[in-house]
Amino acid sequence: MTEIKLSELTGTLRDELEFPIDTEEAAEVLDDYTLLMADGEAELSDLIRDLESEEYGGVGDIEMEVYSHLPPEALGEPGQSEGDA
Repeated sequence: MTEIKLSELTGTLRDELEFPIDTEEAAEVLDDYTLLMADGEAELSDLIRDLESEEYGGVGDIEMEVYSHLPPEALGEPGQSEGDA
């Protein structure tokens, strides 16, 4: 399993996928990736299978939908502090 941080998502999508691509094909290609988030981790293929669109024309399309699918707690990097308020 390859672990990637949320900040590495765009590069991974760009490097691994050929567009246009449908949801199931994208999930299959990314089946070996675990996405590390501030509140834990998730299998990238599972996240993609849960998305609403059936096809993506480019990196921005799938990236935007993945980000909109994540809960606010997931954003950021593991161990990242919000600082003193």
